[in-house]
Amino acid sequence: MALVYLKELDTETKLAIWKIEETAEELLDRLQLDEREKAILDRFSKGKRTLHWLASRVLLRYLLKTNEFISCPSDENGKPYLPNYPYEISFTHSYDYAGLIMSQKGPCGIDLEIIKDKVVRIKEKFLKPDELAFILNDNIEQLYACWCAKEAVYKLQGNKGISFLENMTILPFQYKPQGVMTLMLRKGGLIKSFQVYYENFQDYMLGYVVDEP
Repeated sequence: MALVYLKELDTETKLAIWKIEETAEELLDRLQLDEREKAILDRFSKGKRTLHWLASRVLLRYLLKTNEFISCPSDENGKPYLPNYPYEISFTHSYDYAGLIMSQKGPCGIDLEIIKDKVVRIKEKFLKPDELAFILNDNIEQLYACWCAKEAVYKLQGNKGISFLENMTILPFQYKPQGVMTLMLRKGGLIKSFQVYYENFQDYMLGYVVDEP
């Protein structure tokens, strides 16, 4: 397993991406799993899903600098948390990579997606006409930046009932290979804004966000 990206946003927040090069057995050798986690693995079909899950947990141990067992359950909405550490966390994975963001500031979210032209075919499913209006010539990278931003905020807020199309709106921004956008989340009568960072990572798009007090 190779660390290919490590970024410390500040003294309380960091994110990392690993390239998965090991077998499932090699990853398992670096973990200590409880019965709940073993049951989760047993439900997976062998392949990428298993590798993604194992690699993300190895990466978590790397960032926490421990070889000991780490309790990392998920809440009723599937959001992972660390009952024994003062960090909020979020996982992501895509093809040969696993990623993680962790922060002591507040809830966080991360998403990594391989860039493919299929996003053009589904753009109306996650972007409103006003959002599509500022994306010139179906810029694939900008479309993926918008998808990653919405996915990162979705993971941060942890509520399965949130819709990318209905509850999230991205304000106009000029796309660059690395930048930041403002996303408005509307849930019930509440409106909250997030500054979501994005950047090209090789043939992938990365998006991440931290909900600071």
